Amino acid sequence: MNIRVIPRLDIKGPNLVKGIHLEGLRVLGKPEAFARYYFETGADELFYQDVVASLYDRNSLKEVVSRTAREIFIPMTVGGGLRNTDDIKEILRAGADKVSLNTAAIRNPQLVREASRMFGSSTIVVAIEAIRESDGRYLAFTDNGRETTGLEVLEWAQRAEELGAGEIILTSVDRDGTGEGFDIELIKMVANAVSIPVIAHGGAGSIEHIISVIKQGNANAVALASCLHYKAINRIDILDNYAAEGNTEFLKNKNLARNIGTYDLAEVKWHMTKSGISCRSEIGVANERRA
Repeated sequence: MNIRVIPRLDIKGPNLVKGIHLEGLRVLGKPEAFARYYFETGADELFYQDVVASLYDRNSLKEVVSRTAREIFIPMTVGGGLRNTDDIKEILRAGADKVSLNTAAIRNPQLVREASRMFGSSTIVVAIEAIRESDGRYLAFTDNGRETTGLEVLEWAQRAEELGAGEIILTSVDRDGTGEGFDIELIKMVANAVSIPVIAHGGAGSIEHIISVIKQGNANAVALASCLHYKAINRIDILDNYAAEGNTEFLKNKNLARNIGTYDLAEVKWHMTKSGISCRSEIGVANERRA
């Protein structure tokens, strides 16, 4: 089975943002430009997440998804603020191929069952934001890691599969944006306990981290943000009109990644292939892009 490489685009308002531990969000640019770049350079899928949707009890990505769907032709997963099957239907009609549920699924687990029966289990992804407690347990959180649920991650992951989820995207809030590497223990624990694909997210700072979470953590896919965005930002035309958009230091100086390696998708896939990991990649094209 090919291991998928999925750029994750966290969205706040009209902008692509990135933070650390899902907080301190910084503006990077317009998501459509990054989506187009990733499509053109070999992404297997895209993952859009409205990171403030649960705060305002709505998803504002319909227009962004619609515009993106007209220009790219790889699967898109969209998450954030999807509360019921009507919300899911609307975002699928806008152009999404899958939806990601976190807060709504925890509040009403039967939504996962209902949605998987209505739209197909391959359309329903359950997102789990995990934080490791001092006693070693992993608990599931919502609202970008701000609200505890009291649910143990392993228990919830297994329950999500039973309810009909087709995939799990598993985020280590502790590692997100740090470049310290994936939480291999967390990913492996869940991947070994469920039979549906597990997408690892949070902490990638090097190619070695990506290879390790696949080989040691048994991840079926990796969702990458910082290490891709911080390379892409220097290859995309960034609009100048960001004065009112908050923290734009990243856009001004582009001194973005102190302890995070920056890569394009061809580089990532080339190294994966050289390490014996099957992925959708043409080595000749990858080498040409790396050069």
